[in-house]
Amino acid sequence: MRSAREQRYGEEADARGAASGRDVMVTAEGLPEWLSPVARAAATIEPRQLSRFLPPESGGRQSAVLILFGHGPRGPELLLMERAGTLRSHAGQPSFPGGALDPEDGDPDGPGPVRAALREAEEETGLDPSGVQVFGVLPRLYIPVSGFVVTPVLGWWRRPSPVGAVDEAETARVFTVPVADLTAPAHRVTTRHPSGHTGPAFLVENALVWGFTAGVIDRLLHYAGWEIPWDRDKAVPLDWRS
Repeated sequence: MRSAREQRYGEEADARGAASGRDVMVTAEGLPEWLSPVARAAATIEPRQLSRFLPPESGGRQSAVLILFGHGPRGPELLLMERAGTLRSHAGQPSFPGGALDPEDGDPDGPGPVRAALREAEEETGLDPSGVQVFGVLPRLYIPVSGFVVTPVLGWWRRPSPVGAVDEAETARVFTVPVADLTAPAHRVTTRHPSGHTGPAFLVENALVWGFTAGVIDRLLHYAGWEIPWDRDKAVPLDWRS
């Protein structure tokens, strides 16, 4: 049985997706067993359980990211990308594929975020969206520094396709991270910004994953029951440009 959130998105996707020729069905049916804890968590998780930064009542730029789970040589893994170091915002920072909604994506309160997440992932990484099964949509979150209202979209990479940096002016590289590395205590740290803000982070694949992306990963690991206790006093400093 689907959750209220899945049901709402799924029904709107059927109607609007058929009209536009872009299927955006959201379903958790047929997922591998190891993904079931994530699907269960996504069905019930509340905004405050994901982040203390929630969207304002009005304003903010609607956007979406694709949190794509696949299965690689070392088991379950996540798809990430590293932003180009020349960008004006979040330069060099690992992130989920994603970006702002375009008008053709449709209603931000309906299937728009799902369409945007898949479209942006294709544009940034070259993945074939027809091989992705969207199985959940998380509550909207907020990134104060950029003013983005972000809807995280959960996907299962049912049929993997080749990926890589499509536009090197925007993306430095595209890579996957085994979930085993994300849960390993040796790879977990706390970032400390000069402003005083602290947050969870991951040292994986020659990268420091921090900020919004790390925060969402941290909460998903926790509520899926995959988290392993780690030393939260192990800190990595950030500079003012971060």
